[in-house]
Amino acid sequence: MLSNNATVADALKSRRSVRGFKPDPVPDEVITEILQLAQLSPSNCNVQPWRVLIASGEKCQVLRQKMHDAIMTGKTMNPDFPSYPKFEGKYRDRQIDCAKALYGAMGVERHDSAGRLRASARNYEFFDAPHVLFVGMERDFSTAIAVDVGMYAQSLMLLMSAQGIASCAQASVSYYPDIIRTFFDEPDNTGILFGISFGYEDEAVAANDARTQRIPISETVKWVR
Repeated sequence: MLSNNATVADALKSRRSVRGFKPDPVPDEVITEILQLAQLSPSNCNVQPWRVLIASGEKCQVLRQKMHDAIMTGKTMNPDFPSYPKFEGKYRDRQIDCAKALYGAMGVERHDSAGRLRASARNYEFFDAPHVLFVGMERDFSTAIAVDVGMYAQSLMLLMSAQGIASCAQASVSYYPDIIRTFFDEPDNTGILFGISFGYEDEAVAANDARTQRIPISETVKWVR
């Protein structure tokens, strides 16, 4: 049974993107119970559109190598869904602040191209996590259905956080969906949205010292009353 001492607020406050993991695996029974609870996430018409593919242990190592080889050899990226738009204005400012926090923690200077490439490649190594999962849905589903998948992923990561399990949601690993589908013997109509590396945080990894701030709700919420 999972420990239920943490509140939802506790899980939200402790959850953050971790980019360095210990090799220690999360017990299968803990992962299974988290998946069962996440299945209770909200879903439009109860269609439960999420498709989850998980690799652990040696299988995770094999997939890690395949993904790393792809990025390092310059394999063409072909994401199933449109990539993120170019951020402008205040959104661009927030993106830059996030990059400064991360690269600053790693000691990578702005003009250090080699260092930035190594940092980017870490995504495809799953940050040495002992587990990685990919979340997808039917390719012909709309963005409205992707919202359901996003709520599922939030449930999943909060449940992990409540158990002291670190995670990092990664859009970048979805750029090679064919590798993922082939590895899991998954049909072509499963579109890959993003990945989540997870395990126990390695506090010795410099990237894990990065911290970002949230803006006040006055900038995101309009309340009429």
